[in-house]
Amino acid sequence: MPDSNINELVNRFIAVQFSVTKKAESFIKEEISSDLTNDQHYTLRYIHNIGSCTSSDLAEEFEVNKSAITAIINRLFERGLIQRTRDEKDRRVVYLALTPKGKELFLKTEERIANLVESFISSFEQEEIEQFINTYEKLNQILIDKKQLEE
Repeated sequence: MPDSNINELVNRFIAVQFSVTKKAESFIKEEISSDLTNDQHYTLRYIHNIGSCTSSDLAEEFEVNKSAITAIINRLFERGLIQRTRDEKDRRVVYLALTPKGKELFLKTEERIANLVESFISSFEQEEIEQFINTYEKLNQILIDKKQLEE
């Protein structure tokens, strides 16, 4: 493949990735902003899917410093959306889980986001949706593999 073609593809990829990410985050923020920030929603989503985790688990998953997670966790705790439980064997370990209020809010915001995403993907044929998701999952795996090689 000629270098000019690679450069053009790289530029198109970067431009569309930036645009889609920013626009999607903006639409999601509009759907949940009265209840949560995007980071708070993603945190509740992760905890909901896992059931229980530590702040270190969250920091690793989101690839951020533990201090960034601590700020999010503190706000969610103050609002009564998550609970903290100390490990009985090692009191330094604190497990995080959703409270009933946190689960209710998460499910409410998740429904709004699902409706939003459905409004976008309904413009595509089923085959296009499947191909896009498969390609995006493949890209994700390539990035995961690359990161693991660097570590």
